[in-house]
Amino acid sequence: MKIAVFTKNRTNPAYKAARLGADRVAQRLGAQTLHFVPEKGDDPDEQGALVDQALGLRPDAIVFAPVHPTRVNAAVARIQASGIPLFGFVNPIPVGRCVTYVGSDDYRLGLEIAQYLFAHLQGRGRLLLISGPVASVTSIARMHAFEEAAAKHPGIHIAGACVGEYDREVARDAVARWLAANDGPDACLAANDVMALGALDALRAARRKATVAGVNAIPEAIAAIKSGEMLATADFDAMRMAALATECAVRHLRGEAVPEKIELPVEIVDRRNCHLWDLPFEQRPIPTLEETLGKRQ
Repeated sequence: MKIAVFTKNRTNPAYKAARLGADRVAQRLGAQTLHFVPEKGDDPDEQGALVDQALGLRPDAIVFAPVHPTRVNAAVARIQASGIPLFGFVNPIPVGRCVTYVGSDDYRLGLEIAQYLFAHLQGRGRLLLISGPVASVTSIARMHAFEEAAAKHPGIHIAGACVGEYDREVARDAVARWLAANDGPDACLAANDVMALGALDALRAARRKATVAGVNAIPEAIAAIKSGEMLATADFDAMRMAALATECAVRHLRGEAVPEKIELPVEIVDRRNCHLWDLPFEQRPIPTLEETLGKRQ
C-alpha cells in the first residue's frame, strides 16, 4: 500500500514533522510513504509537476497539503480525475472533494495566542506583527485574528508589521530593519514559531527586549519558552495532522469508514505546561484516530 505525501517545503520544521508523522503512522500500519516536496519552497508550478510525477507512479492514496489556495487547482483536479483517493491536511483542498481533511482553526489559534499575550501585557503595549507569505492561508487567518484581537484592546497599539515568509532568517532581517527605523515594541506576535525565533535573533542583536509569542510548538520554540526567552506558542501540530490524514488513507483503503473532517483543538503552550511538548518530534506521541475522536466527543 503506497501513500504519496505532499508537503510545502523543506525549510519549515512543521513540514519536516509532517513527513515524519506520515512515516511513523505508515510504518505502524504496514504502508509505504512516497514524499513529494518542492525544492523551491511553496512553488505551485513545481507542486503541480510533482503531482504528475506521483500520478505516474499510481499510489493507492494521496495525502496533500496545497502550497497555494488557488494556483494548484488544476493539479488537484488531475488527482481527482485519476480516481486516486485524496486526503488533505494543514490547508483545505481548494477544489473538489477529498475523503478526509485534517487541520486546525487558524483564526482561533491566532485569536487565543493573541489574547494570551495581551493578558500578559495587562492590556497595554506596542505590538509588532510578523506575517508569513502573503498568499498563505494559515498566515492570513492568523494575522486577521491578531488584528481583530488587538482592536478589542484599546491599550494595545499595533506599531508595525513585517513579512517574515515563514522563514527564520527572513523574519530576523525584516524585524532588524524595523527595529533600526522605529522605537522598540513591547511585544512581537508572529504567525509561526520560526519567525518568532527570527524576531528573538533580531532583538538580541539589537540589544532590545520584547515579549515574543508564536504559533506551532516546534521544539526550538519550546526550548525558548522553557528558558524564558519566549512567552508562549499555540500548538499547530502538522505532524499529527499528516499522521491522521495518513491513517485515514490506510483505513479508507481497507474499506473502513473515516470522518470527512478532523479539527484539532487549540492548545496554548507556556512555561507551565511546556514539559509536555519538550521532546523532539521523533519522540512526541501521535494519538491514533480513535484516541483523537474520543477526545473530541
